[in-house]
Amino acid sequence: MLPRIVIDDLRPRTPTGAFPAKATAGEAVDVSADIFTDGHDLLAARALARRTGTGRWHQAVPLVHLGNDRWQGTVRFEELGDHEVVVEAWTDRFATWRRDTIVKAGAGQDVTTELEEGARLLEALAPTVDAKRRSLVADAVEALRRHACSVEVRLNAGLDDAVAAAVAGIVPRGEVTTAPPLPVWVDRHRALFGAWYELFPRSEGGLAGVTKRLATIADLGFDVVYLPPVHPIGRSHRKGPDNTLEAGPTDVGSPWAIGAEEGGHTALHPDLGSFDDFDAMVAEAEAQGMEIALDYALQCSPDHPWVRDHPAWFHHRPDGTIRHAENPPKKYQDIYPINFWPADEHERVALWEACRDILLFWIGHGVRIFRVDNPHTKPIAFWAWVIPEIQRQDPDVLFLAEAFTRPKVMAKLAEVGFTQSYTYFTWRTTKTELAEYVTQLSGGPTADFMRPNFWPNTPDILSGPLRNGTPAAFRLRLVLAATLVPSYGIYRGYEWCENEPQSDTNEEYRHSEKYELKDRSWDDDAPLAPLIRALNGIRRRHPGLQRLRGTRFHPSGNDQILAYSRVSDDGDDVVLCVVNLDPYHAREDVLTLDLTALGLSWTEPFEAHDELTGATYTWQGAHPYVRLDPAEHPGHVFHLRAGA
Repeated sequence: MLPRIVIDDLRPRTPTGAFPAKATAGEAVDVSADIFTDGHDLLAARALARRTGTGRWHQAVPLVHLGNDRWQGTVRFEELGDHEVVVEAWTDRFATWRRDTIVKAGAGQDVTTELEEGARLLEALAPTVDAKRRSLVADAVEALRRHACSVEVRLNAGLDDAVAAAVAGIVPRGEVTTAPPLPVWVDRHRALFGAWYELFPRSEGGLAGVTKRLATIADLGFDVVYLPPVHPIGRSHRKGPDNTLEAGPTDVGSPWAIGAEEGGHTALHPDLGSFDDFDAMVAEAEAQGMEIALDYALQCSPDHPWVRDHPAWFHHRPDGTIRHAENPPKKYQDIYPINFWPADEHERVALWEACRDILLFWIGHGVRIFRVDNPHTKPIAFWAWVIPEIQRQDPDVLFLAEAFTRPKVMAKLAEVGFTQSYTYFTWRTTKTELAEYVTQLSGGPTADFMRPNFWPNTPDILSGPLRNGTPAAFRLRLVLAATLVPSYGIYRGYEWCENEPQSDTNEEYRHSEKYELKDRSWDDDAPLAPLIRALNGIRRRHPGLQRLRGTRFHPSGNDQILAYSRVSDDGDDVVLCVVNLDPYHAREDVLTLDLTALGLSWTEPFEAHDELTGATYTWQGAHPYVRLDPAEHPGHVFHLRAGA
């Protein structure tokens, strides 16, 4: 039987509600619901929050009626791990009495009976009123019954705003409707915000070479250094340069062809160094204020020890051979996909535990972030088991899903536990595409559990305006990635504007580093290094750029000018970005800013300080003029300040 008060469409939640929504420590999280009942009585509602398994609610936040029966409030979590949020609603009898009595008195009706009703309502609430304001309520009760005074005097005492404030939010016993709890998983701040830098250790002379470069990477403002697989590489069917089938004796092969006689997923490629070198690299990254993220690729080369020791963990063809990976027409003869559902239940349990133990092994060496290769080609059930299994032991551990796949599959991976997700940003290039996509990511239902990470390029993907693109194309895509969402990353070579695709139809790089070594300079600043350093500094200084929810796009008449704002949780930090999407021509436009959303006056002047150039402009009104020449600047990152 339904309760009298209906509480529907609660957020934050995942589509099924079986998995927790996501938050980060200190982040403001909106809790909202549709709340209504029969009749015309006024309602009140609140959100309660606590650590799962504890008895005491550590937060009780009033929900505000937004209109159309939608209610909302904000909670914050400080501890990592499992939490729960509950929404409660009840009939606010005193607020209803107050509203109706004001209307009746204003219409000249006799309200003598209403005065006694108000007194009785306040009497019932008085024991639960805050002790400092209890006498105020008692005085109001006495005044409502003071027959020697005029009705107007008695009425004013009962309708006093201070009295209403004293009893607001008091929950009447036995009259509360409580919605089912909403589970919420709380991560550390890096789950929401960070700048990633990907490089291949073998091109840097091994792990010791990476360690030498960490100070330079930190100077550019990066937070996470992501390494492709560091394990031994198989020799059977090893790929040559540009993914050719014939590898020469000196060809290094793909790091994703994991496993050889030297070991599998818990071994280091001997050319990269020792575990002492690995541990030293992790320690140096920490000393530089960064973290090492490691690739977690659940696949094997034909030479992986698992192929010999656990044949049931692989797919066998009718001719007795093991099936290699394919994405027709592409073939990956150097990789065997894993069969996560072997017929023997004991084999499945052993396999899943072995995959979990890989994570535990590298966590033991200080790794707290994993970039997961192609998680959509593994069972959802496996991720729904292994991620909570790991995070129950260590809630610091984060998982980035590299899944350029169908939207619902990407969303499901996020729902069952992935901390962040690669996105379609690489293929969103027009003004309309970008605005619609980021609005969906930052304000749609998936924002409750799916955190995007924008990458303009990866070792596999060179797309859009970057293909044979100019430095201006690389600059504009960098500004977009770094300012549209809190987390973004680049693959080494981006700062050098490497722009040569494999072919007109192939999105991969020509001479891909997946199959050969790359010798790039560290001695001189790359062309984009100053812009990277500036953007990462801006991101760290501005809380508005560290928040996912609430990105707002502002209209403009030019289809090559994209304007959007990001505002901090408290509204104090307001950032307006304006980007020219045309890498070849100067563009100009007149913007239409929503000044109310930006917390600015429609009539008073305000400052627009460009964090990229240092220039400050004084604007007044909602229609500033902008002009951007891609040969000079890809965009503006304005800090808007009132009171110019």
